[in-house]
Amino acid sequence: GAATEASAAAPVGGGSPEVQERDCTPGAELPPSSPRRSCSSAGPQNPSYALIGGDLHCWSARQGWGCSPSDVSPCALTPSSHSLCPVFSSAFSQDDMDRRWLGTPIEELNRMPQCAPPLSHLKHTASHTVTVRTDLLREGEVPQHYPSKFKDAWDDVSVKMPCSEKNLFSVETEVPADTSRWGLIQTALTGEFKSSLDITDAILRYNMTHAKKWDFTTLNLLCTEVLERSEAKELFEVLLPGMVKLALSAPKICTSPIPLLKARQNHSLTLSQEQISCLLANAFFCTFPKRNSRNSNYPEINFHRLFEGYSFRKIEKLKTLLCYFRRVTQTRPKGLVTFTRQCLSNPPNWESSKTLMTRLHITCEGTIEEHGYGMLQVDFANRCVGGGVTGHGLVQEEIRFIINPELIASRLFTEALESNECLIITGTEQYSKYTGYSDTYKWKENHKDETPRDDWQRRCTEIVALDAIKYRNFLEQFQPEKMSRELNKAYCGFFRPGANRKQLSAVATGNWGCGAFGGDTRLKALIQLMAAAEAGRDMAYFTFRDAQLMRDVHEMHTFLTERQTTVGRTHTHTPRPTHTQTHSL
Repeated sequence: GAATEASAAAPVGGGSPEVQERDCTPGAELPPSSPRRSCSSAGPQNPSYALIGGDLHCWSARQGWGCSPSDVSPCALTPSSHSLCPVFSSAFSQDDMDRRWLGTPIEELNRMPQCAPPLSHLKHTASHTVTVRTDLLREGEVPQHYPSKFKDAWDDVSVKMPCSEKNLFSVETEVPADTSRWGLIQTALTGEFKSSLDITDAILRYNMTHAKKWDFTTLNLLCTEVLERSEAKELFEVLLPGMVKLALSAPKICTSPIPLLKARQNHSLTLSQEQISCLLANAFFCTFPKRNSRNSNYPEINFHRLFEGYSFRKIEKLKTLLCYFRRVTQTRPKGLVTFTRQCLSNPPNWESSKTLMTRLHITCEGTIEEHGYGMLQVDFANRCVGGGVTGHGLVQEEIRFIINPELIASRLFTEALESNECLIITGTEQYSKYTGYSDTYKWKENHKDETPRDDWQRRCTEIVALDAIKYRNFLEQFQPEKMSRELNKAYCGFFRPGANRKQLSAVATGNWGCGAFGGDTRLKALIQLMAAAEAGRDMAYFTFRDAQLMRDVHEMHTFLTERQTTVGRTHTHTPRPTHTQTHSL
């Protein structure tokens, strides 16, 4: 995996709502609406939790152990002060203070494919759409699409493909209403590209209604001021023609109707990596029909927002994505990717749970994608998966989506996640290495992914998109219904119905829903530990260079495991505001 300075691994941050820009850098300030109470004395400003006298108590700089959550200083969200909580201070020697990881050695945690059971034969079912010939699936060979000829589906349960015969211009345009949009797309894209203006003109020929609104400043900046002359020459003469060929192959490669993964429905979709590359090439050239009001609850898929404005963030994103397109146009990818929408219809009874905490490896170094290989890797998601990946966003979720671009295809068919849902993606490949995070993000170089494949020819990389709550103020997260929502959301992502717990990989995660989303790092860590335990998984937790958080969470976990405290008892005694405090939120 990519070695990074600040990674998609576990930065402080939640999802990435495209409608609002966020500061999700480590130590991001609380939202302006949050209550602010100054610390009256020096001391630890990061709250920690422990069972004392049968109750789980919170530590704050103001009052020490036993305080109400209302007394926790708002600066608890900033890792700026790292004094130890007195109740735990004696537990750490100088050697402990210098350690970069604590808990169970990461080598002892389950990883795929070693821990995974044998897979049954891949087949198309009512709950699993497969778009390739499974009888011809062979290691090292490009999967063969199914059916052999394009099957059109222009309806409310399938993706509306740009090559559909029913993809016509509306009567409001200058083109007659019965004109095939796909025919115009073919004509526009088969012309010669000599500059970014040629790309712009081609895209606008079949997007006439957007001609006065769409802006291609970043694309022009990339082509004229960022790329070396030789790189620009390769882009226009080799890469773009290859991408055009890939995009226009849609009726030959993507022959099966692609189902929409709709809310409140469990369904899986398995596509070939080649089919995904075709879909993404069409997204780059903005060929997908505009969503209608009935499909407004789906993310944007066309890349037009990546081209607009004067943004060096977007330039680095485009460089990362062009690295992907270079690879898939040079060599046809040979694997499959499965997208599974999972709904939790019957959440656990948390208060009565007798489950004990599972094992924890926690570290202030490393990244989810590199050091959590073979584990269930958490995407700190937006409810519209991918967040701002096709726009300005460039934090944990967006970074993962551009270094593993096959994730972006999920935006084409995944409706916004509801509170009891997640999206699980198995088999994506990493194509790029990078450095930095947010404004410091830089594409570094091509990455060759050596992750082994399973029997369905999917890379053994399993990513789960979990969207956290964005809190209006700090105390809101302690409301019972808000904690239950986050517990159930995490459990939905970690749980696998009917699975043997010994065959489940560990969860690789970090500061989910923190930073600008207002989540407290220690509470969110505890919630994820409880959900992982109930789902039967160990956990590898990456604190994103926060050594104090590493020590605090490890000590909290040790406190609970040494006393054999159940998930139910932990849930019952988790700190909450009083009725008066809750009412005033």
